[in-house]
Amino acid sequence: MAVIDNSQLSLCQKKFDGLRVGYAFAKRKSSSSLKVKSVSRINMALATDVSRFEGVTMAPPDPILGVSEAFKADTNDLKLNLGVGAYRTEDLQPYVLNVVKKAENMMLEKGENKEYLPIEGLAAFNKATVELLLGADNDATKQGRVATVQGLSGTGSLRLAAAFIQRYFPGVQVLISSPTWGNHKNIFNDAGVPWSEYRYYDPKTVGLDFEGMIADIKAAPSGSFVLLHGCAHNPTGIDPTPEQWEKIADVIQEKDLTAFFDVAYQGFASGSLDEDASSVRLFVARGMEVFVAQSYSKNLGLYAERIGAINVVCSSSDAAIRVKSQLKRLARPMYSNPPVHGAQIVANVVGNPTLFDEWKSEMELMSGRIKGVRQRLYDNLSAKDKTGKDWSFVLRQIGMFSFTGLNKAQSENMSNKWHIYMTKDGRISLAGLSLSKCEYLADAIVDSYYNVS
Repeated sequence: MAVIDNSQLSLCQKKFDGLRVGYAFAKRKSSSSLKVKSVSRINMALATDVSRFEGVTMAPPDPILGVSEAFKADTNDLKLNLGVGAYRTEDLQPYVLNVVKKAENMMLEKGENKEYLPIEGLAAFNKATVELLLGADNDATKQGRVATVQGLSGTGSLRLAAAFIQRYFPGVQVLISSPTWGNHKNIFNDAGVPWSEYRYYDPKTVGLDFEGMIADIKAAPSGSFVLLHGCAHNPTGIDPTPEQWEKIADVIQEKDLTAFFDVAYQGFASGSLDEDASSVRLFVARGMEVFVAQSYSKNLGLYAERIGAINVVCSSSDAAIRVKSQLKRLARPMYSNPPVHGAQIVANVVGNPTLFDEWKSEMELMSGRIKGVRQRLYDNLSAKDKTGKDWSFVLRQIGMFSFTGLNKAQSENMSNKWHIYMTKDGRISLAGLSLSKCEYLADAIVDSYYNVS
């Protein structure tokens, strides 16, 4: 057995003590490191819990589309949705026009592809839409003085034109009727285009404040744009007479202003494509340069296809070419190019004489049903209101909407008590009303008008 002396034992003890001290230091360091890592993990967890979007506030519900959401949440069997401007049958069901089904069958038979369209859209659609608006024999059309670009229905077409105004007429204001369609102001606000209002609705007569309208247009700065509803004014349903349109054109021409028409209901308002385009054609016949936004949501029922156009009628074909090039330049980074399906439907319907005649018949049917509902509602209101109030404004209004004259509190009573959903400005969509529901609606209107301040 080996013998270990004291000196060796002392050396071993020192080495052991050194290892023990080193181990203790390493342990403390490891523990400290673990604590740092633990704190880091906590800090990271806290950091990920704070979203970068903390400053994003909740947007208010859309004043029109929000009505449909409230309607869907209501479980009452008597409920009516008179908020959104979408045509319904007498059974209050969505309606796909027969002529649209036939046009789609034609597309299937032709084996149409789904390739990208040019930025300006489908050529056959653009030709059809401008001829529908102005007439095939119109001088502006024949002389190539109209810049037409297919847009994303009426909203997209308005937005594209607003971007054009902002870029080439910075700071120039657009005059908008009071009241107007709920999205007009949003469109110009987002495009950075300043706007002001001109008087339009007279609450005393539930009619047109024509004198106020003319006075406000006359007072507009030279070069301003005036947004006009080509037919079936939304939300009031109140249109100027042919004589008043002449006067409006006089003032706009004298003041060196530019008319900007929103044509969302051509053929759907009166049942006649030509009659509903008469205001636009009046201005163009005078040689005036105008903007015109078109939509096929209502007259062809192509709500979800987002098909429309922006037309700029210019004084020369050279100007039209340049304007079109800049509209395309604006469209490219905005949405690149438009969808093809709805454009092909419109081109097939308008370009086929048989389908075109059938379409006109269906439009007369739809507008006729709304006129029937309008008459029935007037009859029911007159019978139930024992005060002798004149409800004839319901008959004088045109298109799918009626401006009832109800205020916000009265409109809320319509939904809270009667389960009838409408916009808070008192507008109702007669396209969502059936003959059988007119009496119930009349009861609700009379109650709200007289019993809610």
